[in-house]
Amino acid sequence: MWPLQSRPSKCTDNAHMESFFHTLKAELILGANFQSGEDLKYAFGRYINESYNRTRLHSWIGYCSPMEYERMAALKFICPFYRGKIIVH
Repeated sequence: MWPLQSRPSKCTDNAHMESFFHTLKAELILGANFQSGEDLKYAFGRYINESYNRTRLHSWIGYCSPMEYERMAALKFICPFYRGKIIVH
């Protein structure tokens, strides 16, 4: 898995992936000792499915976890015009 390289004069077109790979390195890879490629694949899948997509706080949804954001959206406490900010009436 390799981060994509940005095209000349398009420095922000890849910012979201650069941010993801930085988070991946910091939270999963640095300090870990994988015995095989299969171990790494398993750890990566587990990280994505159990941590990154479910419990990790994301700035683009108002520092909520994706599961909490979806729960609040289902209860209609999220205003889509304010990028994930919680609106309580």
